Parts: sequence; C-alpha cells; structure tokens
Amino acid sequence: MKTPERLASVDLLRGVVMIIMALDHTRDYVHVGAMHFQPENLEKTTAAIFFTRWITHFCAPVFMFCAGLGAWFWLQRRARSAALQGRPGADKRALSRFLVTRGLWLLLLEFTVVRAGFYFHFTYDVVILLVFWALGMSMIALAALIHLPWRALAVISVAMIALHNLADGVRVTSWIWNVLHQPGVIQTGGPIVFVAYPLVPWIGVMAAGFCLGPIYDVDADRRSRLLIRLGIALTVAFVVIRVLNIYGDPRPWSGQPSALFTVVSFLNTTKYPPSLLFLLMTLGPALALLGWIDRARPSERNPLLVFGRVPLFYFALHIPLIHAIAIALTWFRYGAQPFLFLPPPTLGTPLKLFPADYGWSLGVTYVVWIAVVVILYPVCLWFSRVKSRGHWWASYL
Repeated sequence: MKTPERLASVDLLRGVVMIIMALDHTRDYVHVGAMHFQPENLEKTTAAIFFTRWITHFCAPVFMFCAGLGAWFWLQRRARSAALQGRPGADKRALSRFLVTRGLWLLLLEFTVVRAGFYFHFTYDVVILLVFWALGMSMIALAALIHLPWRALAVISVAMIALHNLADGVRVTSWIWNVLHQPGVIQTGGPIVFVAYPLVPWIGVMAAGFCLGPIYDVDADRRSRLLIRLGIALTVAFVVIRVLNIYGDPRPWSGQPSALFTVVSFLNTTKYPPSLLFLLMTLGPALALLGWIDRARPSERNPLLVFGRVPLFYFALHIPLIHAIAIALTWFRYGAQPFLFLPPPTLGTPLKLFPADYGWSLGVTYVVWIAVVVILYPVCLWFSRVKSRGHWWASYL
C-alpha cells in the first residue's frame, strides 16, 4: 500500500537544504582555506568564503524543524488511515514509539555509518557528537513532549529558543552541561567525547516544528499567507534584535573597514549552540519560502523533491562520496603519500602531517559539490521510488 500523499512544499524545502549541505561538507574536505582557518574568522576570511559557509547555516535548523513538522504529519496520516478503516485514530503513544525507535536508529547511524563516511575507519579514540546525535536525542525528547497540551508545548519550545542565551555566561565543568548547552570535551576514561551539538535549543526547534503542524489544517491560501507573514516577522525580529546588539548571540557585531564586511559581521551569528539570532536568521526566510512554495506541484523527477524525500539516504551517501573524491584529488596531486587516507585537518588530523599547500581553490570546491549532487541524483531517484511503495523499513531512511 502506498503512503498518503506528501506535501511537496516541505520536501522541496528539505531538498534545497540537503543540496546546500553537501557544499559545506565538500568545503571541509576540499577547500584550502578550510584547512587553515574558520570561515567566520573576519581577520582571515573573504566574503566569498564567508558566504559559502553562511548559506549552509540554513541546513541544520531547517532539517530539525522539518523533522518536528514531519512528526505531526505522521500522526495525522495515521489518524486518517485509521478513520478510513473504521478504527479509532492513532494516538500519540504510537508516535512516541516511532520517535524513540527512529531516534535510536539515528544515534546508531551517527556512530557507525556517518562516522565511517567521515573518517573511513571505525576507531573510537575520539567521538564527536554531530547532527545525527542532536536529531536522534531531540526525537527521543519529543516522544515525551508531544503528550503535553499543544499550548504548553508551544510555550516551552519558544522559551527554549528565545531564552537559552541567558545561560551563555554559565561555564560549568560537567558532562551534563556539555550535553545540554556548552560545546566541549567530555573525558570518559576511554574515548574522548566532543559535544559539537548540545541539545538545547535543538529540542525546542524540533518541538516548534511539531507545534506548527496544525497550520496545515487550514485552507492552502490562508496557510500560505500565514507562513509568509510568520517568516517575514521572524526575519524582521532578527534584524531588530541584531541591530540592538544587546541580547540573542554571544558574538556581537561591529563596524568593519568596509561596508561589505560590516554586513558579514552582522550576519556572523553563533551556531554551536544555535543562538536565538542564528535561528531567527535561518528559520525566518525558510518559513517564508515554505509559504511561497506551498502550492507548488513539481515533477516527480524534480531534484529538490527527490532529495527532500530521501534525506537520510542522501546524507549517508554524500559524505563517503565527497571523502572518496577528496582522496582521488589528493592522489592526482601528490601521489601515494602517508596522508592520502587521513581525514583532513578540518576533522582533527594535525595540519603538520599535510603539505603546506594542501587543499584546492573555492572554484574547485564548487565543481566537486556540483559533481556530488549530479552523481547522487539517479541513486536518490531510484530510492525515492522504492520508498513511495510504503515499505515500513523505508521510513527509517
């Protein structure tokens, strides 16, 4: 039996961020600048490098928000399917079970498939908790939170997003605080664990996506207007709060020698953990775009739609593909060297193990990115068709 019809607009938005995400990971493996400095370092970066990184900031918030929205759609589809069969609607306990099992599955992928793709090995002397960790744990948290009244959950999610920067000055040596809010290293007596994605406010972002779900019960024209207005309101809020330079991000902006770099400083918000301003800056335009494309009816072969329907499958493939291309580029330039199969300096390998000129231009980075997306398209198209047949296991990919 086929799954109920999906909303093309949400898949299209997710497809956009999946394609953009591959640019960021390509930059990690290929770009020479990435090997030497952070693209947000205003003393070393260029506008081209900064905006190559900045556009990818939309990926994690949109993916997390859409995961919450997807949980709402899952609940509604189950209820409609039960009604058609004359059975009571699916309750939230079924969704909780799904969220917990899916969250655990994502954690397993983080420590196996995703790690293998990044490093091409399974040694665990250093463990970095990345986006699948945050997604999986947020889903497990949402499994409990959905049982709250809708209004209470909405208040909690907004408060988590808006108020968590009050804790920016808190510096505590505690693994619990690292997991919740402060990126850092956890000494375990065994592997060194680095928390790159603390859970607050990511849990709030996913919960906010779930709370937005009821907007899809209104007619399409009104829904589109509401989404656009909400997106614009969040974007305006970003500009106003950022101009005040008082609250919302631990990294204040400042005037720079050029107008362009003043804009760069203004947009240079904090991702780890995502500040209020970072989330307003990314989710505002994303929601406006979601409203604008709300009634889109793309072809089933549209690349954005294809990638948006199989995001986990795409993610699992694109990392090792980029890594393999980076190895091939290294071999063509340097031959068989000891560093050939080492992860790049961006992933923690000491820079001294690589040639001083290791890496390629931004132009080569973009060419590799486009090649990765083109290569993945037919594979993802095939799997999207498999997934559309309604196999239960496909929902986990």
